Amino acid sequence: MMNPVEIISAKRNGKELSAKEIKYFVDNYTSGDIPDYQMAAFLMAVYFNSMTADETAALTAAMLESGDRIVFDPQDKLYIDKHSSGGIGDKVSIILAPLMAACGLKVPMLSGRGLGHTGGTLDKLESITGFRTDLSIEEFKSGVDSIGCIITGQTPQIAPADRKMYALRDVTGTVESIPLICGSILSKKFAAGTNSIVFDIKCGNGAFMKTVEQANHLGQSLCDICDVMHKGAVYLITDMNQPLGNAVGNALEIDESIAALHGGGPDDLMQVVFSLGESMLKLGGIAFGEDALRLQKEKIDDGSAFEIFLKMVSYQGGDTVCLEKGKPLKPAEKIFDATVSKSGYIKSIDTYQLGQLIIKMGGGRTTVGQPIDHSVGFIIHKKIADYVDVNDTLMQIHSNGQLADDYLKQSFAGCFEICEQEMQLPVLITK
Repeated sequence: MMNPVEIISAKRNGKELSAKEIKYFVDNYTSGDIPDYQMAAFLMAVYFNSMTADETAALTAAMLESGDRIVFDPQDKLYIDKHSSGGIGDKVSIILAPLMAACGLKVPMLSGRGLGHTGGTLDKLESITGFRTDLSIEEFKSGVDSIGCIITGQTPQIAPADRKMYALRDVTGTVESIPLICGSILSKKFAAGTNSIVFDIKCGNGAFMKTVEQANHLGQSLCDICDVMHKGAVYLITDMNQPLGNAVGNALEIDESIAALHGGGPDDLMQVVFSLGESMLKLGGIAFGEDALRLQKEKIDDGSAFEIFLKMVSYQGGDTVCLEKGKPLKPAEKIFDATVSKSGYIKSIDTYQLGQLIIKMGGGRTTVGQPIDHSVGFIIHKKIADYVDVNDTLMQIHSNGQLADDYLKQSFAGCFEICEQEMQLPVLITK
């Protein structure tokens, strides 16, 4: 009989735990036989002493096996997902999932809500009237098989150990542990039936990973664990020192996603979409290099990617009429500009603060379950290295009057640093 105190002590002392010890601890915590205070001690020991790739893989497997698993055809290697570490204006999943389905992949995607200053894919999709993000396991599997992609939230049956452990991590100061982050992400992803994953690790002042070194550490850790678990994995580091695309805010980002599926997406957004898509198509053995790029553009140009998006929305209960007609979703009551007060080149953008302002406007949450205003946000007109003159428009603000117009104009404009010297564009993608 194993002893929880001995396992905690071993990890506290920096020893490597066996897969059996880790499974015992996770199983008994999930069942309630190990109390919160012992799991809290275990989490803190992991936080300070980390875990090897084998240990983290064992932790992931134990969390994965704590609940139900979706099983697709085991001979089919085309069930591939994408995960982003979160950023401002990151609507990539909404474009990429139907695009990859149009290219021949199956994309079973479990997504999340807004976390901190970053937006959530589920919140964005719920801008569409009636769209359901609470599909059952049976609905999820059937939709992936018939349509090619589904984007929904985690069900109570998927990785319940993760749900219970994450709540404890949130109140014990252990959220930032790389092994615990990896176990949380991968247990849910693999429970959804995916064979391989492409990771989009955001890096910059608007991301959780502020430096390339931190981003590399997370990306490599995720891929190492996937390797131990015999899953395909690739990670890209993408810039988050400014918003991705032009639209930020739930409904506004759906509008921009639809434009992208019609071939009108901003260049930076489409570069990230196509690069991640290329990696997914390579993992699936469908296309490589220039052929992968050509295939993606074909599926946008011929309308098949947008058609699959509409099928997914309809399957998940969403109203597709507005989407088909290209009308904006849930327009805000007020639309006005934030302008620049001096001429020069944009040196930097406080992307983190932009996300905080969206939350203050009601477009994000400060407490779990808080309702959000899907219509608020902004359309950015100028980015790093752009030249601006006095009174040029920096962004168009969409507000419902929760905060004073002048306050928003000044606050948003204050996120831009202007200098006299010409600036270089930031590197968008590091492969």
